[in-house]
Formats: sequence, structure tokens, C-alpha cells
Amino acid sequence: MATKQKRYEALVKALHTDLYRYAYWLTHDKQVSEDLVQETFLRAWRALDSLKDEKAAKSWLITILRRENARRFERKRLDMSEYEEASVMDTQSTSSEQEIENHWLREKIAQLPPEYSEPLVLQIIGGFSGEDIATMLNLNKNTVMTRLFRARNQLKEALEEQPATRGQYNG
Repeated sequence: MATKQKRYEALVKALHTDLYRYAYWLTHDKQVSEDLVQETFLRAWRALDSLKDEKAAKSWLITILRRENARRFERKRLDMSEYEEASVMDTQSTSSEQEIENHWLREKIAQLPPEYSEPLVLQIIGGFSGEDIATMLNLNKNTVMTRLFRARNQLKEALEEQPATRGQYNG
């Protein structure tokens, strides 16, 4: 029992922040994100003996978190207007040009279709490889790489459409 407890505590300490960031990206809600992460770690505790390779812990936990998020939608149908709040997020802290650009980028990623945004966020925030993402999303690696390529191209096109507004916020 003590070894299981130590393994679990090491997982929580090492990966809590990454899981929370990913959960927040999925939900755009601090409390829901905290609940998702807590439920993820609870399920991880119950199934910790099934984790044989410690190197796979991060992708294992992300998979659990994704399933927990899906369960949330099975229990409750949300009004789509809640997703429009993402575009209003962080409007009070737009004091620097970098914050404005970060907000713009988050908004553009949120506007991508989920089949493009999810692999992109897993790669950017989670630092996962194409193979890891393919395993987590139950897709072929080539499909994941194609979606990542298309997601980056869509962001590039959105950036090229906005040249007149970039750099105007520096006073």
C-alpha cells in the first residue's frame, strides 16, 4: 500500500499542473477543471496497478481526463451559449501586447474544429508526440499528423488575414 501511495503522490506532484491546463482548455471553467482533475486522479488511484510503464503516465492520465470530460456531457447537456464565453475570457487583463496576442491565439484555436484543435492542444500544452496523440485519440498516426498540419495552416491563414491589427496595441 505504501508503494502505491508513493507512486500516486509522485504522479500527482509531477502531472497535476499539466492536467489542470488541459482541463481548463477543454472547459474554460476553473471549478469544472478542478473537478475534472480531481476525478481523473481518483480514477487513476483506483486503476494505478494497471499502469505498468511510468513513462506512459501522462498520456494515461490525459486519456482518463478526456473520458471524464465526455462523461460530464453524458450526464448533462450544456447550452451552447456557454462556449461563447471563451471569446470573452480574459478581457480585463489585456494590458500588454503579448497578452492580447495570446488571447487572439487562444480564440483562434478555440474556433478550430475539435478534430484539429484537440491534437494541436495535446501537442502544444501536453507536449505529446504524434504517436502519443494517436493512441489517446484512437486514431492512426498519419491522421493525427495531417490534422496537426491542417490546424497549423488554418492558424497561419488566420494570422495572415490580420496583418493590419497586429502591433497596434503598443501605444
